[in-house]
Amino acid sequence: MGQEVSHSEFTREHRLAFRQKVLQDLDVFERMLEGSRFDFTRPQMGLEIELNLLDGETAAPALVNKEVLAEIREGDFQSEVGRYNIEMNVPPRPMAGDQAVRLERWLSQSLRRAGDAARLHGARVAAIGIMPTLMPDLFDSPWISHGVRYQALEDGLLRERGEGFELSIQGPTGESFEDYFDGIGPLSGCTSVQLHQQVTPQDFPIYWNAATIISSLQVAMGANSPYLFGRRLWAETRIPLFTQMTDTRSIELKYQGVRPRAYFGRAWITSIFDLFEENVRSFPALLPEVSDEDPGSLLDAGEVPTLSDLRLHNGTVWRWNRPIYDTSQGVPHLRVENRVLPAGPTVIDMVANACFYYGLLEAATSSGRPLWTKMSFETASDNFDDAARHGIASIHSWPGLGRIPVVDLVADHLLDVADDGLAALGLRREVRSHYLSVIEGRCRARTNGASWQVATTEAFEAAGYGREEALREMFLLYVDHSEDNIPVHDWEVPTVEPVPGEGEDASADEPVDNRADDVA
Repeated sequence: MGQEVSHSEFTREHRLAFRQKVLQDLDVFERMLEGSRFDFTRPQMGLEIELNLLDGETAAPALVNKEVLAEIREGDFQSEVGRYNIEMNVPPRPMAGDQAVRLERWLSQSLRRAGDAARLHGARVAAIGIMPTLMPDLFDSPWISHGVRYQALEDGLLRERGEGFELSIQGPTGESFEDYFDGIGPLSGCTSVQLHQQVTPQDFPIYWNAATIISSLQVAMGANSPYLFGRRLWAETRIPLFTQMTDTRSIELKYQGVRPRAYFGRAWITSIFDLFEENVRSFPALLPEVSDEDPGSLLDAGEVPTLSDLRLHNGTVWRWNRPIYDTSQGVPHLRVENRVLPAGPTVIDMVANACFYYGLLEAATSSGRPLWTKMSFETASDNFDDAARHGIASIHSWPGLGRIPVVDLVADHLLDVADDGLAALGLRREVRSHYLSVIEGRCRARTNGASWQVATTEAFEAAGYGREEALREMFLLYVDHSEDNIPVHDWEVPTVEPVPGEGEDASADEPVDNRADDVA
């Protein structure tokens, strides 16, 4: 959730001073774009993966991240918002040669190390978009991670909101969830994979526009969050959950068209400055902690400012494709942070998702007429919404093809494009084929993490299990499969023996229309 802060209480004077400092940073950033040299090396991929800790017996969230991190004792892992969350940071590497294979090996070793640490505290590690065993009563007890920034984040969101958060999500099959929360607890349920791409200032708008179009394909192929608080909602419920739990707008402001803090965007861009300026002009500060840096004087002296105030503010605007300014060893650089994917289901699935994204991104930014000149932004947004709702069963609108099932669009038209992009980046042919075959397998089987979770839960329910019990059994089976690192499209839906009588179904009062193509 971004930079650490030293305290969580801020006055009106803090907010006014911070706004002036952010505006100053924005002016300096504009000067840097016009005249400074930004670092750009061979294209590299960077990843962040958010993970969950579950009780090894009950599969409920295990609030032991502090203890698990103390056992790991290495810098690749850190805490996240909830005490049942941890985050793994992957060192940047080029997408060339056999680096995807090396990445899979590195991730597997790191997750085993985290799993060993978790078992010492009766827990296991799960890579999944939303834990299907997460229930609202968890937030009645201390749940937020140790660290000032998490409490400051909650305080800032509540201050801007002026009250708690109403969560209302209607699933496409008829189930829904509505409730009111005093804090941001449900936000901690969202765990994602974030993909980074370093670019030049001149190329940033090209890459951001391309990533924005690709996002719907990523969500459709990788959806892995169909359940929240016992209800079957969207295939990627993490999208509306995160959006609503960071939304500080009143109903009136929503009707006036004010932007939410987590959103897809509103138009194609021509400069990275467009996004930073919109962040500064449109969103109040959540964490107005003012730094001592004088960015203008540093730039005038030939030094590189960190622009820490602008970066802190940027970290509280959660675009699904976010602009990043950072420095490394005194050299500034820019990145596109792609935030649309959920975690999981397996390491090989996550590496395949990364290869699919980076391949399409390279191809879309280096050949032919740009896609965004052939597709309206509204169409891209509609594709994204449909992918989040229906996942692998999504239907997209695509230039030259009209309305087409996403599995056909990807398998018959876009896998070759992704392969061309990965080849241009230097990834070996057998490596490209190996990981893109995982994406193809999902298309042919019409199966991803979300559809497998639904089909397996329904198998347990059909055998007489209640919803919560079915979710627990499904989740434990999910974690077993995930640890085996077999691609999710090869997971079998279990044949479940009937149990005597019927368990209590937590969603019995909800109308359900189990659309076949959602579960396929």
